[in-house]
Amino acid sequence: MKGETRRRVDAETRGEEQSRRAVLSSLITHHSSLPLRIAIDAHSVGTGLAGNESYVVNLIEALAEIDNENRYTLYVTKREAVERFQNRWPNFAVHRTWPHTPIVRIPLTLVRELRRRPVDILHVQYTAPPFAPCAVVATIHDLSFEHLPQTFKRRSRAQLRLTVRRSARTASHIIVPSEHTRRDIIETYKIELERVSVTPLAAPTHFAPADEGEVRRVRERYKIRGDYILAVGSIQPRKNLARLIHAYSLLRRERARAKLPQLVLVGKLAWLYGETLGAIREQGIEALTILTGYVPEIDLPALYTGALAFVYPSYFEGFGLPPLEAMQCGAPVVAGNQTSLPEVVGDAGLLVDPFNVEALAGAIARVIDDSSLRERLRDRGLERASHFSWRATARLTLEAYKRAMGGQNPESRIQNPE
Repeated sequence: MKGETRRRVDAETRGEEQSRRAVLSSLITHHSSLPLRIAIDAHSVGTGLAGNESYVVNLIEALAEIDNENRYTLYVTKREAVERFQNRWPNFAVHRTWPHTPIVRIPLTLVRELRRRPVDILHVQYTAPPFAPCAVVATIHDLSFEHLPQTFKRRSRAQLRLTVRRSARTASHIIVPSEHTRRDIIETYKIELERVSVTPLAAPTHFAPADEGEVRRVRERYKIRGDYILAVGSIQPRKNLARLIHAYSLLRRERARAKLPQLVLVGKLAWLYGETLGAIREQGIEALTILTGYVPEIDLPALYTGALAFVYPSYFEGFGLPPLEAMQCGAPVVAGNQTSLPEVVGDAGLLVDPFNVEALAGAIARVIDDSSLRERLRDRGLERASHFSWRATARLTLEAYKRAMGGQNPESRIQNPE
């Protein structure tokens, strides 16, 4: 009798457990099909932070184009960002946060906002809040501050090493723009292979060969006379512009009687730019060099299109967007052969050792002198650039979001599904 009672109780217990699991499974299935609530830290929009700003702007635009199901919250700090994104898409909300300083904004302001308006995922670039109450996806473009500390100010280097290491090790998932950066992060920070996804970048669709009228307009605006060699990127050591200036000066000495195209350097003065400006003075090429400073994106396609050659001698890049922009606008490209740049340029440009001034000068000379080579590089560049798109980047980013949620406890969404 006692045995039968025990068996009956055990059966009832098993039945209740199966019933509970069935209900929980049903709830999980239901809530896992709910739209994800995704917050994106877009503080760089409107700041002129070059690559970081370009990345987040184009990613947001592409996500809005392909995804009308998930719900997005954009955290911005600039009025320009609010005006750019406010009321454009029904599934996107924009919140302006204070203050602008990252020392307060990241660990305090963002966390407070996330607790006030709970989300499933927070997407950041480089640095995540230390106590984010949700899954974190961190985009880390490169680890130049780890490998090239001399190219950073001491304070910036120390801050990045501390915050990015911690963000990489605690993030639910990491996004990188190239295989080079993926390998670097896995090896440098001892990150598990499956926690890092490659999502290559792209040039916006409006980067395309410009018409003659538009090229003429930007020439006049920036006081460019005749043919010119173009470089685009912030003025800082890693862009290697001092060696480009030495290569240009070498060509000038070799071609004393020939007219050399002007050298046009596009980009704002970032940090440790003294070497670059000093090289221009030391080589005595002030009259041949144009420093435009920051250039609005609307002018870049025509500047690329009008260039006799685009030169990107950087020796450390997580991706290298300017060469891709140049190729998409039909400019012949000369680039460094280090880190991720071969992944971007492929065989569509001339890749050279960026530390070898003579090799750099020789590649530039080839492009200047050989019109058929310029035409081949132009055609190859246009074809190569067509393989990159922000829609593809956005799709891969959505996959990364799902992988980040795959590591979370499904019951956590049930408790606060909204």
